[in-house]
Amino acid sequence: MMALLLFLSFLALIFLGVPVAFSLGLSSLFYLFMNDIPLTIIPQKMFGGLNSFVLLCIPGFILAGNLMNAGGITDRIIHFANNFVGHIRGGLGLANVGSSMGFAGISGTALADVSSIGAIMIPAMKKEGYGAGFSAAVTASSSTVGPIIPPSLPMIIVGTLASVSIGDLFLAGALPGLLLGFGLMIPTYIISVRRNYPKGERKSLKEIGKSFTGAFWALFMTVIILFGILGGYFTPTEASVIAVLYALVVGIFIYKELPIKKIPSLMLDSMTSTASIMLLVGFANLFGWIMVSEQIPQLVASVILGISDNPIIVILLINLLLLFVGTFMETIAALVILFPVLLPVAMEVGMDPVQFGVMMVLNLVLGLITPPVGVCLFVASQIGKVSIGKTTKELMPFLGVGLIVLLLVAYIPQITLFLPNLLK
Repeated sequence: MMALLLFLSFLALIFLGVPVAFSLGLSSLFYLFMNDIPLTIIPQKMFGGLNSFVLLCIPGFILAGNLMNAGGITDRIIHFANNFVGHIRGGLGLANVGSSMGFAGISGTALADVSSIGAIMIPAMKKEGYGAGFSAAVTASSSTVGPIIPPSLPMIIVGTLASVSIGDLFLAGALPGLLLGFGLMIPTYIISVRRNYPKGERKSLKEIGKSFTGAFWALFMTVIILFGILGGYFTPTEASVIAVLYALVVGIFIYKELPIKKIPSLMLDSMTSTASIMLLVGFANLFGWIMVSEQIPQLVASVILGISDNPIIVILLINLLLLFVGTFMETIAALVILFPVLLPVAMEVGMDPVQFGVMMVLNLVLGLITPPVGVCLFVASQIGKVSIGKTTKELMPFLGVGLIVLLLVAYIPQITLFLPNLLK
């Protein structure tokens, strides 16, 4: 009964527009009052959720992404992608997706992707004659690649929750991320051909090579992070610090577009983003502790396995639950709350924790482009100055691609496990 009241109060606060972090905190506070539990448990559980060395890499990767973005990375990645595919029908849309794939190796978050790439690509696509809704839909959908291709902030959270190698999770996300990115290019091209969207001039190999050289230092950051961690040269937290130093060197001395006087404001922005994430993780950990106390994980497991013990059905039910949750809950909050609940169920039917982690992250990031709480959908629509309804309608083919990739990841383990197993 108390567990039901906990969830009802949480959902009521969400639908009243209260931020997710405070919804988690207030509903937890309501539960503690109703059960006469000392409020000293709040700082204890929040600190327990944040007291992890691995979580220290979150501010590092956020700052590195902000530094690289301010240092001219976005323009260079877009320029290279446009030179490479711009001559194809709908080339600017394809370049939009390609830019997101390149930027994913820097930011690790979908929101940073849609804000940075969208601010440049959506107005450019509209100017060239692409529909505003289509331009926003391409940008929003391709931003979901950001948390899948390494580095990835949600993967770091998963690694912390499940005590799984973050290097393995980063590697496991590489192939699904590429599948999703290239998959999104298919409806982009088909729709562009049907609507006769424009194409640019074919660039010479020299021009393509020159633009690649400009983008090389930005793209090489992913290589340093990934192989540094996998090679045992540094931990994920140390990798985030190296990424910051690398971003400073590239932005100041190579690209020469990062003003030193702008660094303090970028650090402040990064601290603000980090604080919001950490507050969310802390309150989610308190909420999760209450769920464990109420034996919610065991209840969920018994309900799902009571419906069927067939692995195909169980995995499908888990995905349907996550797709529903992703429509109204922020990705990291959903991970912290539901990952410990659903992991035992997934392992019961033979799923590897790494595969399940990637599947869950991919599933929940699709919620970033679906109403009512699709933050990437909102940002892209705002940049494109188009209604949410119109963008959502244009998003349907791209969401279909995301669901196909999700099913492939869910039912074909080698898509996620091939690279981690290869390097063991």
